[in-house]
Amino acid sequence: MPIEPPIRIAVCGGGACGEDDARLAEEVGRRLAEAGAVLVCGGLGGIMEAAARGAAAAGGLTVGLLPGLRGADANPHIRVPLPTGMGEGRNVLVARAADAVIAIGGEWGTLSEVALARKIGVPVVLLRPTLARALGLEEAGSAEQAVTRALAHARRGRSAPTPGAFGG
Repeated sequence: MPIEPPIRIAVCGGGACGEDDARLAEEVGRRLAEAGAVLVCGGLGGIMEAAARGAAAAGGLTVGLLPGLRGADANPHIRVPLPTGMGEGRNVLVARAADAVIAIGGEWGTLSEVALARKIGVPVVLLRPTLARALGLEEAGSAEQAVTRALAHARRGRSAPTPGAFGG
């Protein structure tokens, strides 16, 4: 009988963040680990580090898709650092690797990950969104709600990609 691979949830957000967003991201990471999901992120600081810290503290697996060429650049909570050498282009790998995305706050880089995820049919849940609500994406009011919704989306599978999306 084949082994079922774990659900992979990407957590996206700014490379710098305030204490409230960091606490929220850490809770998201912890809840994902407790649910048995693999946390995927960009591997650096801010929201990425806080989410990875929460997941690692709960014994979860953390994967960081790094923009540079050195695994040593990953935050200390990334168990599997994957240097891409792609700069911001690594955002497409973050979106592609995920079964669902949770975006916490964020700015332009987060917006690119959200847009790429939706373009290829990956469900997105916004938590404490700073992105325009006109995007028509689902919002969550708490870390628990964001994790519950992202896991439910991931279990149902990806939605149909937008026509013309990366071979879709």
